[in-house]
Amino acid sequence: MRVFCQFFAFKWGRIFLLGTCIDLLTIAKLSIFVLMENLEKEASVALDYLSRISKEAEKKFDEFLPPVADRPERLHEAMRYSMFAGGKRLRPALVRAAFDMFGGKGESVDYAMSALEMLHTFSLIHDDLPGIDNDDFRRGKPTSHKQFGEATAVMAGDALCILAFELMGKTGNAKAIEVLAHLLGTYGMIGGEMIDIECEGKKVDLEIVDYIHYHKTAALIEASLEVGARLAGASEDDIKIIRDYGRSIGLAFQIVDDILDIVSTTEELGKDAGSDIEKGKATYPALVGLDKSRERAHELYEESLKALDSLKCDTTILRSIAAFIITRVN
Repeated sequence: MRVFCQFFAFKWGRIFLLGTCIDLLTIAKLSIFVLMENLEKEASVALDYLSRISKEAEKKFDEFLPPVADRPERLHEAMRYSMFAGGKRLRPALVRAAFDMFGGKGESVDYAMSALEMLHTFSLIHDDLPGIDNDDFRRGKPTSHKQFGEATAVMAGDALCILAFELMGKTGNAKAIEVLAHLLGTYGMIGGEMIDIECEGKKVDLEIVDYIHYHKTAALIEASLEVGARLAGASEDDIKIIRDYGRSIGLAFQIVDDILDIVSTTEELGKDAGSDIEKGKATYPALVGLDKSRERAHELYEESLKALDSLKCDTTILRSIAAFIITRVN
């Protein structure tokens, strides 16, 4: 509808409908305003949920992370520095949301929530390293290698990855561990990071961009949902649905990230803005521009909601998280 209205507004400016002169550009603007207002209302539910889950999760992070007083002190300090540097805590929130939605009980979810945030943090520490993206700031603070040196940053990331799987072992769910390892490895996040590095400064098509976005970003989001669902004992049919939802919001998340890298400042993002263009990264805006990138993000949002329509449980939180993802500003 939005594209239709914009087309007519551009070509004729206005059209007569039932004897009344209507400016279609005005209608289009009003439609977009109402849509955004509704999305922001949905997103506010997610923001409240993320805030609550963050507080719960951070108590567990503190419990599960090694204390700084224990040797090697500097390594433990670096692990905690990155784990408590802020962030949306989206992945542990998705673990919890899926677990609760499918009626999960017990403490296994606490281990999984911490594990997923540790794996995400490990990926950020390594992504920021001089040999990869060479970023100076993350979440408004100096990156790990800037704060502690490159060697300590590498080991802090490694240690968080290993601790994450130690915690996953405590869940007692071998299939959840297997799925998580697969979506983290060469056929998942790490594989996506490798292709991203290889494509820097090269001409690529959308198929490659989608490949990078899915593996580098969406795979761990998808894994968060599947781990929560498996710990709750969800059926394989429901797990497939939740993975489809995760794939859609994960891809949307990365497209929005690409957009924000262009339209936001370093202060707003809490990390180096404009770095994708500077490094010649394979992104949606680089290939199709900002408007079509926004359209694709919204299509993925709609796809995520369609996937949730197949579930018989309460999907309110996951719907609100999808709205948050496409309306976020950092």
